[in-house]
Amino acid sequence: MIAKIGRSSNLYGTLSYNNLKIEKGKGEILLLNKMIETPDGSYSVAQLVKSFEPYLTANRNTEKHTLHISLNPDPRDKVNDDRYREMAEDYMREMGYGEQPFIVFKHTDIDRNHIHIVSVCVDEAGKKISDKFEKIRSMKSCRELERKYGLIAVQDKKHRQNDKIFRPVDYRTGDIKSQMASIIRHLPNHYKFQTFGEYNALLSLLHMTTEKVEGELHGKHWRGLLYFALNENGERAGHPFKASLFGKKAGLTALEFHCSKCKTALKDSPIKHTLKSILTITLQTTTNEQEFKKQLMEQGIDIMVRRNQAERIYGITFIDHHSKTVWNGSRLGTELSANRFNEHWNNSIKAPGNETVKLQPKGSESNDTTLPAEPPHHSVEFMNTFEKQESDFIGALAGLLPEAQGEDYEEIDFANRMKKKRKRQG
Repeated sequence: MIAKIGRSSNLYGTLSYNNLKIEKGKGEILLLNKMIETPDGSYSVAQLVKSFEPYLTANRNTEKHTLHISLNPDPRDKVNDDRYREMAEDYMREMGYGEQPFIVFKHTDIDRNHIHIVSVCVDEAGKKISDKFEKIRSMKSCRELERKYGLIAVQDKKHRQNDKIFRPVDYRTGDIKSQMASIIRHLPNHYKFQTFGEYNALLSLLHMTTEKVEGELHGKHWRGLLYFALNENGERAGHPFKASLFGKKAGLTALEFHCSKCKTALKDSPIKHTLKSILTITLQTTTNEQEFKKQLMEQGIDIMVRRNQAERIYGITFIDHHSKTVWNGSRLGTELSANRFNEHWNNSIKAPGNETVKLQPKGSESNDTTLPAEPPHHSVEFMNTFEKQESDFIGALAGLLPEAQGEDYEEIDFANRMKKKRKRQG
C-alpha cells in the first residue's frame, strides 16, 4: 500500500475536490471521526468545514493547516468498506491524528479504488501536531497495515515484471481521461520519436490518437493538440480532449521540443543501424506481409502500415520496444520505404485478416513529418487482429511503468494547482 500526504492552506478547496467526486457518483463518505453529523447523512462542504473551524481558529499561525492523505492498496487487493474504515483509523492513530476530526472519502472513478482522508494538523488547543520523520513513519505504518490486513506488499512490485500494468485505453469505461493521462504523461519519457506521425503510430497501439489543430482567437494565432480514444476498429470513440487538460508536457510545443531532441539523439545512433539490419534481413527472408510482421513481433518490433484507397502503401512505421524508439520507414533508408514494400509484396499488400479500416483519400499521401490531413484513424491499419496487437504491446511494456497503474490524474492535477496557488500567495 502507498500513502500520499499533501498539505495546503485551502481546507475548503480540498473538501470541495472530494465532495465533487460524490456529486459525480464516483465517491462516497465512509467515515466521520469527531465530526458534526447531520440527521440524513448528507453533507455540504460548508457543513463539513464547521467541524474544523474551532481548530483553525485556535491556531492562525500555521499556514499549511490542511492535511490531505490518500491510501492506495495494490489494485489486486480486494478491500471492502469496513476494512477501509479500519485501515484509515489505524493509519491516523499511528501518525498522531487519531484524536483529530477527519473524514474518509472513498474514490471509485478509476479502476483502482482508494480512500482520501481530510483533516487538519493543529489540535483543539491550537498546537501544531509534529510532522517530524513523517515519511518514515508513514512507510512504517503502511507496512504494518499490509501485514495486519493481508495486503500485497509494495516491495513485491519489483518482482512483477510480467504484469500488464501499462494498459491501452478502454473507451467503454467511464474514466477515459484518467486512462489517457497515464499514457500521455509517461510515454515521451520512455520512447523516442521524431515526428507527430511516429508519435501517432505509438499512440495507436494504446488505442489513442492525436490531431493538430490551428486557429485564430481574438486576433491571435494559436496551435494545439486534441487527443482521442480509439475503438477496436481504430476509429475515434467519444469526444476529444484538449492537450491542456493533461498539462504542458502533453501540448504541441512540448512534443515539438521532444521530437527535436530525439532527432539530435538518434542522428548517429547505432540503434538506427541495428534496427535497419534486422528489418532488411527479415524482409529478405520473408515473402509476404503476414510473415514479415510475425517475425518482427517475435523480436519486439511493431509495424504500422498506412494505405490509400487503392490499397497502395504510402507510409510505414516501425516501433522497436527494445530500444524504445519509433522510426518512419523512409528515415531508415530508401530500401525500407513504402515504395520498397509495395514492390516486395506485389499483390499481397492488403493486410491479413480483412481488418482494413477506413482509409485516407489517395491525395493525402505524406512524408510523415506532420499530422495526416485526415483524422489519424483513417490512415492506420492494425496488424493481425486488434487483440493480438494489444497483447504483444502490453507484453513489451511489462514492468515499465508501475507508477502509471490506475493513476488518478484529477488528484495529480488538484495537487499541482494547490502548489501553484501557494507559490502565487508567496
